[in-house]
Amino acid sequence: MSDYTKATDFATKDDLPTSDPGKVVKGSEINEEFIAIASAISSKADLNSPTFTGTPTLPSGTIATTVADNTDSSTKLATTAFVQSVKTIILQSVFPVGAIYTSYNVSTDPATVLGFGTWSAIEGKVLAGYQSGDTDFGTAGGTGGQKDAIIPNHTHPATSTDSGHQHGYTRYSNTAGGTGGFSFWENFTTANTNVGYANITTTISDPTGGEAVTGKNLQPYVTVHMWRRTA
Repeated sequence: MSDYTKATDFATKDDLPTSDPGKVVKGSEINEEFIAIASAISSKADLNSPTFTGTPTLPSGTIATTVADNTDSSTKLATTAFVQSVKTIILQSVFPVGAIYTSYNVSTDPATVLGFGTWSAIEGKVLAGYQSGDTDFGTAGGTGGQKDAIIPNHTHPATSTDSGHQHGYTRYSNTAGGTGGFSFWENFTTANTNVGYANITTTISDPTGGEAVTGKNLQPYVTVHMWRRTA
């Protein structure tokens, strides 16, 4: 934007003597002034729907710079500084102290990304919803769980009982009698009898007892970067 500066001081001509040639107002002087005025006007913005070019700026300390409200009814111009301050106010309302910030694959501290706050990284843990009165999930910020499953040493007792069994056998008998004598076969079956095999106990030991089975407690997951705002 250019400012208009007079090329000829016409008021000083009035003080010159009549015989001084400089007292005469020349057409070239008037033309030069109109050219300077037109040049200055052409670089000015219109009051009605102006179109700015270049990089417009507002003087430091203007009302647009120090405006405190961000209501929709305001028609004040907003500087970059004001827009940045409003952005920070909005982001801080979205991420208050205690909020969780996540990023799929960017490990930059949120203090650098957002420009505010103190953040503590959450590493190697998943988030679980708070549940009042629950032993594991009833404390906000509580931790627990274990990545690997542990199989403890243990045995499995088994009891078997023999209800008894029978044995059959055949006996040959030769008995003399009458005039010539005779012989016969006899079949016998023993009674049910327990023979000392009752209450049989078998112990089965787990071959992997007491060892950690790596990864057996993990649900399907996606690894992301997480932080909690602490201040």
